[in-house]
Amino acid sequence: MSELTLPVVRGRVAFVFEEVDFDVDQIIGVKNIKLRDPAELAAVAMQSYDPQFAQQVQKGDVLVGASNFGYGHPHYPPMIAMRHLGISAVIAESFSPGYWRGEIAMGFAQIACPGILQAVHRWDEVEVDWSRHCLINHTRHSELAFEVYADADREMLAAGGIMGYLKHMRTKDSA
Repeated sequence: MSELTLPVVRGRVAFVFEEVDFDVDQIIGVKNIKLRDPAELAAVAMQSYDPQFAQQVQKGDVLVGASNFGYGHPHYPPMIAMRHLGISAVIAESFSPGYWRGEIAMGFAQIACPGILQAVHRWDEVEVDWSRHCLINHTRHSELAFEVYADADREMLAAGGIMGYLKHMRTKDSA
């Protein structure tokens, strides 16, 4: 069986959320929380922050956040919108545990990187070096260490989420 590999994360910092305890539901607005279609969600995403966001974001870009990113009662639609727009990861000072667990289970990279708010600016080109556990800021020619994933979380992300992880574990156990 082939070895799982973590997703490539290299892109621009598409937006920086500086608010501590940021509730991701604000990305699409609470009134849109029941939308399910990824295109509809993407169309309303970030309207209160940057109405041009959808036109500016590119596949591979990342979001950056402050401490306890995802606080509150996080729902999946905001991050479904972000993935639909091409966002490849969220890099934050720290995450709300429930939000973090849910997004890792969805196969969406969430990287806890203390000091990230001071290390990047919007539109900087960044790259995640999984093997060295560091974020490389190509624009500013700097690096910043990030927290190491537990083995199971690393495998879950590499498998594309909980379903892929469970299939991988089942195949691994039967080998």
